[in-house]
Order: sequence, then C-alpha cells, then structure tokens
Amino acid sequence: MGWTSTWNGGRIVGGEELGRVVERVRAGCAESGLELQSVRLATQPFPTIVAPGETEALASALCRLAEAWGFDYVSMGPVRPRELAWCPSLLEALVAEERLFAALAVTDEKGTLSLPAVRWAAEIIAALSRRTPAGLGNLRFAALTLCPPGIPFFPAAYHDGGPLAFSVAWEAADEVGEAFAGAQSLAEAERRLRERLTARARQLAAVAERLAGEVGARFLGIDVSLAPHPEITRSIAGAIERLGVQPFGGVGTLTVIASLTRVLRDIPVPRTGFCGVMLPVLEDAVLGLRAGYESVSLPLLLAAAAVCGVGLDVVPLPGETTVEQLAAIVLDTATLATRLGKPLTARLMPVPGKRAGEPVEFDFPYFAPARILPVVGTIPSSWFALIDEQNTQGE
Repeated sequence: MGWTSTWNGGRIVGGEELGRVVERVRAGCAESGLELQSVRLATQPFPTIVAPGETEALASALCRLAEAWGFDYVSMGPVRPRELAWCPSLLEALVAEERLFAALAVTDEKGTLSLPAVRWAAEIIAALSRRTPAGLGNLRFAALTLCPPGIPFFPAAYHDGGPLAFSVAWEAADEVGEAFAGAQSLAEAERRLRERLTARARQLAAVAERLAGEVGARFLGIDVSLAPHPEITRSIAGAIERLGVQPFGGVGTLTVIASLTRVLRDIPVPRTGFCGVMLPVLEDAVLGLRAGYESVSLPLLLAAAAVCGVGLDVVPLPGETTVEQLAAIVLDTATLATRLGKPLTARLMPVPGKRAGEPVEFDFPYFAPARILPVVGTIPSSWFALIDEQNTQGE
C-alpha cells in the first residue's frame, strides 16, 4: 500500500486512517476466500521526506507505526543517484530495523547509469553481510534499475507521492506446476496456463477494485509475476523441469521462461510492476538444489533476466566476495536493464564464512536450502576512482 508520509518536528504526521484501511483489506480478502500472506506499506523515497541525519529516526517511527496500523513490513523507497549523501544513514537504519526495506536506484530519472550509485550499492551489500546475522539484512535491500513506483514486491516498492494507492502481488507458482503437468507441447502448456491465470487474476482484480472503492484508494493493478515458494510443489524451476527441460538451466530453459513471460503479458487485468518470471535462488526449492552446479550460475541467471522478471534475486554468494565484484554484478544487471529498457533489480546475499559450492541453509521459513554460487572475475577499483576524479573536476 502506497502512502505519502509527512515528517514534522521529529514525528510522522497523519496516517491514523491506515489502521482501518488495513483492517478492511484483511477482512475483505477473507470474505472473498483469498489467502492474504502480508500487507505492506511503502512511502515515497525517504530523501524527499527527511535530511540524512533524520533517516534513522524516520525509519524507527515508520516501523513502530506500521506495526501499530497492522502492516507486516515497511519500505522507505530508494535513494537516487543525486541523493547519495543519504546512503550512510540508510545502512544504519537497515541494520537497526528488521521490519524495514529500502533500495538504491543506480540510474537517474533519464535512465543514465551512475557508477557512484553502483559503488554505494555494493558497499551497503557488503556491510549488511558483515553487520546482520548470517547476512540476512540483504534480504531487505536491492539495487534498482528503471523501477517505477507502484511495484508491490519489496524491496523495489515505493510510492509515487500521490493519494493513497495499492497494488497486489500474487504467488501463483502452483498454477504453473498444475498447468504444465501432462502438457504434450509448449503451446499446450501456454494455453492451459493462460486459462488458469486469467481466471485467477480476474477474480483477484474484482476483489481489489471493490476494496479500493471501499477504502478510498487508487488500485494500481496486479503484478502478475510468478513468484515461487520454498515448497517443492510450488517451484518455478521444478515446473519447467516437468515440462521436459532437464535440468533447469540447461538448453531450452530460456525458451520456456520466455513462454511464461508471454503468457503473463497476455492476462487481461490492470497490471503493474515486473510482470515476469521470478527466479529467487533461495526461495525456489529446485533452483536452490541446482545452484552451484554447472547448469545454474550467475551468467545463466543474468541471461534469464533478459527474458523474464525481476533480475538477480536473493542470490547466495561467497562471504569473501569483494566490493568490486559486487559492484560488477550490479553493473551487469543495470546494463542489461538499460539496454532492454526494462526494470531489473539485484538483491545479492554474500553469506559470511561460506565459499563457492558449499551448502547454505537459513533459519528463515521463506528460504529453501541452496548452494553458494561462484563469482568469477572482478573489475578494477580504478573505474570508480576515475569517476570521482571527473566529479571533482566538474565541481
């Protein structure tokens, strides 16, 4: 749910109506037979609300109020390239508040890539790996490229600064498995999936539009992205393997992912967000099993991002991954996004003490066991030194 936050005299002003809105949304979903996993609050980008020195106070106040209002999590939106002075305080807020999500946009409003922003994103990822238990703080941070407001998936979510609005994310991976089971061809699998998802999306859109009218909010649409679940029966990678691609990541993988994306773009409901296939390594049981072996690698996941959804998502990396290597991964993702003109994110998870190929398992109910993916190569730190020099000369 997107809400415009106001900060005055060291406190958040307004928002008292949000508790009633959340209560009505939860009740309305239950009445309609819809299982609601969470309700989340997103504000406009926080550098438009407070000065850098007030970031932690804002984060603390938002998290306390969001909990009181009935929200499960809160996103303060991204720092943008012209706002890098807020990065140190953003890091401290993420370390302090376990309910808080936020991001760093590495392109400006014109889509121009910012190397200083890329470096800051890498620095924050590395610091969260060191300073939060098992590096789990990186679950709540991502580097964004070309991501508009209104995306319901965290950490990419932020509000446009207008009146109250909401968008919907669904978890429809089970539909993929059921549609693909027994399909004799890719065309048949597409047809069956399109029918199932269209029926489900229309029901969800009808409920969302009715609730929007009841609570006086704008309905922005559904992000029809296919998001997996750690249960093996709700694995996107597993569904693709059942269609005949063996193993996931082998030849034919990109074709099936592109086919899934084509189905999603055909669903006739109001849409927002990524509207693609999500491949979060730590949230998909089969993808986690394949990770670290020959068929699933960082290059494969980047190639998949060209034809699917969110980008690189909860990718487990060696704890010794350097800032320069993290920056290179963010750069590759951002370059792909700007080249294709599509929103992508990089949510990277260096795991302290873990090396490439080692198994990793988190004490977190929404993560599946996986293996650490290797990071091959690096970029020279002089890339960023050159940018700093140019910026200094231009001042």
